[in-house]
Amino acid sequence: MAAADTCDLAILGGGLSGGLIALAFATLRPDVSVYVVEAGARIGGNHIWSFFDSDVSEDARWLVEPLISHRWPGYDVAFPAHRRGFAQGYNAIESEQFDAAVRARVPDIVRGEVADHDVTRVTLRGGRTIAAGAVIDARGGGDLSTLDCGWQKFVGQLLTVEGGHGVALPAVMDATVEQVDGYRFVYLLPFDDARVFVEDTYYSDGPDLDVAAVRARIDAYATVRGWRVTARGREETGVLPVVIGGDFDAYWRSTGDGFAKAGVRAGLFHPLTSYSLPRAVDFALHLARQERIDGASLALASYAYARANWKAGGFYRMLSKMLFRAADPPARYRVLERFYRLSPVLIARFYAGGSTLGDRMRILAGKPPVPIGRALKALAG
Repeated sequence: MAAADTCDLAILGGGLSGGLIALAFATLRPDVSVYVVEAGARIGGNHIWSFFDSDVSEDARWLVEPLISHRWPGYDVAFPAHRRGFAQGYNAIESEQFDAAVRARVPDIVRGEVADHDVTRVTLRGGRTIAAGAVIDARGGGDLSTLDCGWQKFVGQLLTVEGGHGVALPAVMDATVEQVDGYRFVYLLPFDDARVFVEDTYYSDGPDLDVAAVRARIDAYATVRGWRVTARGREETGVLPVVIGGDFDAYWRSTGDGFAKAGVRAGLFHPLTSYSLPRAVDFALHLARQERIDGASLALASYAYARANWKAGGFYRMLSKMLFRAADPPARYRVLERFYRLSPVLIARFYAGGSTLGDRMRILAGKPPVPIGRALKALAG
């Protein structure tokens, strides 16, 4: 730590978005002194973030390249009536490696809980104060009651399988499992021949997550696959919003106004997939390339970026509405089964949040996988 608690930029929250902003400034603006204020012991917490090669542009790849823990040349999906493999690179970042990378580049990591802040000052519980040229709040979500949401919730466990698990490539969706509590699928990341990360995921109407019940389903899934599990490593749980609609400005104001925000706090995630990494990378570089690095300028820049991102997400919010309001929960898998029959480049642009007009027309073309009457009613509502 520096002798005096002063810096050019204080980032509140060392999650994915806060850490990427710190790394972007370390490379592009080494003249800017950065503090990262994090309440937890580890930057990034306990998470695995995955992304497709097409999610990050070539000129931004340098930011995530040192963070990657695992790489695969493709991925698979499986549904009751459709299986398919995709020859597109897929990557995973483990929070342990993320933590090490941020600490190696950003020396001023402050362990503490924020009690109060404004555009140029941060006060921690216990009274410590940091004076900053600018403050960015990246501490997680705002008031989700301002938004109309479904929910993506999951429990993931790292399993060690005696004799190997036999999974060669990630399974982004294995929806051949019993449909429970909405649309259910299992997500698989093979870390090596013996270790596989198994995440049991649900697109549900409610946010309640019965962790014990989902653990039992992971055990049952392993049994069906013939795996003899000899060890369990990390476990990750999550309940993420799938945005159908709502009032963006009310969501923004719910965590205060007049200062810069990032990540989920700024609404920077894919409305349908809850996927945040592509926006987090792009936003980190956007901030680091701002001409003026002061509290008022970054507040305006972050709001403008987040507002534009909300506007651009309208198509995906419409699809979320169709999924949650028009499809019966046990039959929601049919929507995704149909989607994964489309062009690989269309699917890639969809995940990156960059669907073209042609992509959108193609997604909506043909016989819908939901009752047409309910689809019209959902859209009208």
